[in-house]
Amino acid sequence: MAAVGGAKEIVVIGGGTAGVRLAQRLAATAPAGTVNLTLLGEEPHAPYNRVLLAEVLAGRYGPEVIALPPVPGGERRGVRAVRIDRDDRLVRCADGGVVPYDRLILATGSNPVLPPLRGLRRPDHDGLPEGVHAFRTMDDCLALSAAVRPGTRAVVIGGGLLGVSAARALAERGAQVVLAQQGEYLMERQLDRAGSRLLRTQLEAWGVEVHTECRVRGLVRTADGTWVAAVELADGFRLDAELTVLACGVRPRTGLARTAGLDVRRGVVVDDELRTSDPRIHAIGDCAEHDERLYGLAGAALEQADVLARLLTVDPSARYTGTRSLTRLTLGASSPEAQPEIPLDLAAFGETTPLPGDDTVQLTDATRGTYRKVVVRGDRLVGGVLLGDLATVGTLARTWEDDVPLPPTTPLLHLLTPDGGS
Repeated sequence: MAAVGGAKEIVVIGGGTAGVRLAQRLAATAPAGTVNLTLLGEEPHAPYNRVLLAEVLAGRYGPEVIALPPVPGGERRGVRAVRIDRDDRLVRCADGGVVPYDRLILATGSNPVLPPLRGLRRPDHDGLPEGVHAFRTMDDCLALSAAVRPGTRAVVIGGGLLGVSAARALAERGAQVVLAQQGEYLMERQLDRAGSRLLRTQLEAWGVEVHTECRVRGLVRTADGTWVAAVELADGFRLDAELTVLACGVRPRTGLARTAGLDVRRGVVVDDELRTSDPRIHAIGDCAEHDERLYGLAGAALEQADVLARLLTVDPSARYTGTRSLTRLTLGASSPEAQPEIPLDLAAFGETTPLPGDDTVQLTDATRGTYRKVVVRGDRLVGGVLLGDLATVGTLARTWEDDVPLPPTTPLLHLLTPDGGS
């Protein structure tokens, strides 16, 4: 496939954070006339910041507020890519369109995990039953926003970052929220037990009923079978639900890559040049598996997009060697009784659970509802959790990201002071 006018035809499949960032960086770094860019976005909406969907659900922002900057070049919305023809270097779309490429970038993101619950699917029904919602896309968010009312009984299944965000947002809208988490504590991937306890206390103060070590068995429909009216737990107890939200994690979208014969394990396998097993096809963001790792975080998607843009335009030596990502979340209050002007800030990075021989420093202020903890291995900061007081997070994050030795004469307690021990 010859490039038009000597310019490379670069096609990006995916209009999320990774795809849009790549398009913006390509426009900024590519010499004039060297790149023709086409971005194919499956959603009909303008690209948006998925991290802020909970703020839209909570009513803090309108959908337009979280829109990403316009995509330079050719952006096509509402177009679903259905097949990659690697021999002829073509992307075939559901609407019959065909898009040629010299380089193809998969930024297809991830899909919500739908747990194997009894009553979730039925042979004569396509999609989720009435009253049940995923929480991954703008359409999911808008559907939930339209359905929730003050006093609505809502059950959120999943106590990770997404589930906690959804529960807080629904509570802020006045819903009666129950959060059901199968694991031992909330946000197990980011927090330790002490931090999770403080988070749970704050959620309960805002009116969210939290159940941990709680396995959901199925969904109970109304007598006519049209609506899910309750969530049934493994012990037979039922949680009444007018709305049920599935926040059980995400899974990389790899169908296009797999059908095209690319190397796919948990995600689309890429090397340090973010190349797949086909050197003309790259993958970034949630769908990409680099060095046996899936990130699923915005920070990694942005860094991968930046590296790939440089590699394709001005710096062939650019390489991606991994991302050290920090998780940050602000939970707003849901009622006047919960002091709405004081949100709960949370940040977590690295390894928050120490190994034998690690040093751990913790500071807890039960009165103010703050908790700070760092884990040190040898002379390196390897992780930390901060809730309620993020005054030290900037310095701590830089120390962790730079992976530099800690000063031998600095007491570890100083890491948790406002200057981070610097």
